[in-house]
Amino acid sequence: MVQGKQTKCLDHLRPGDTLVVYKLDRLARSQKQLIEIADRLREEDVELVSISEQLDTRTAIGKAMFGMIGVMAELERNMIRERTAAGLAAARARGRRGGRPKMNPEKIRYALSLYDAREMTISEITTETGVSKSLLYKELNKRNLKQATE
Repeated sequence: MVQGKQTKCLDHLRPGDTLVVYKLDRLARSQKQLIEIADRLREEDVELVSISEQLDTRTAIGKAMFGMIGVMAELERNMIRERTAAGLAAARARGRRGGRPKMNPEKIRYALSLYDAREMTISEITTETGVSKSLLYKELNKRNLKQATE
């Protein structure tokens, strides 16, 4: 969903307002997000004007053009979904499995014990054990949550 500065801006809009942006890519990071914002603006009776794209939803042509942008974005999402599904099916047919490889639980326990010993830095622990920094922190957080609930 929409986050950050966009949320602050959108939260201040009232029915009948017009949101003016220099360029649509300054309003949203992705086509999906742009569609979500457009839906929100429509629901809240707020118009949109983009200076660079010369798009103005206060006019019939502007509304139609913005609708076309939405249709093209949906088409792009569907094509990506289809290509992804086809790629995964082809990989499975070749005997490949998706996802990250599972980390050896012994390596994780060893990394945690090195962390608890406080004799090595995180970088040294990851180099020594092969456990990534993100996985080490994830396991530490899991352990801390478990201890907090006990």
